[in-house]
Amino acid sequence: MSRREPFARVVRAHGPAVHRFLVALTGPGRADDCWQDTFLAALEAYPSLREPDRVRSWLFSIAHRKAIDSHRRSRRDVPVAEPPERAAPERPPQNGELWSLVRELPPKQRAAVAHRFVADLPYREVAEAMGTSEEAARRNVHEGLRALRQHGAELRA
Repeated sequence: MSRREPFARVVRAHGPAVHRFLVALTGPGRADDCWQDTFLAALEAYPSLREPDRVRSWLFSIAHRKAIDSHRRSRRDVPVAEPPERAAPERPPQNGELWSLVRELPPKQRAAVAHRFVADLPYREVAEAMGTSEEAARRNVHEGLRALRQHGAELRA
């Protein structure tokens, strides 16, 4: 087991990447609160961290759970007579629009895509952060990208 570095250094080293990850998962409006919840939970658990060498994937795992909690708190089903029609934009999604589409993916696909492309985690660490096998992590990324490509093709059509 390696020596544990000061928590303030952990926040400085990984805080920006965790924030980008949370923006991708929850949107800019909820990312700050999720980031704060993530690092408060991490601070509390840091003294008992078993593998300090894996602090990055540990933080992304906490952030992923905080994003899920935030989503659950904000979910409010509103009955409507008929669902509204969605007008498809006529141009391919720009960066902000792309992440908006990512946020519409099913939760496991959304998290896997964000872990892989926002946090730049290898599949092994994506699996760790999500509490799943590496094969399942690869599959979730694959399915998420396939859905995004299909949606992109619909936008261009």
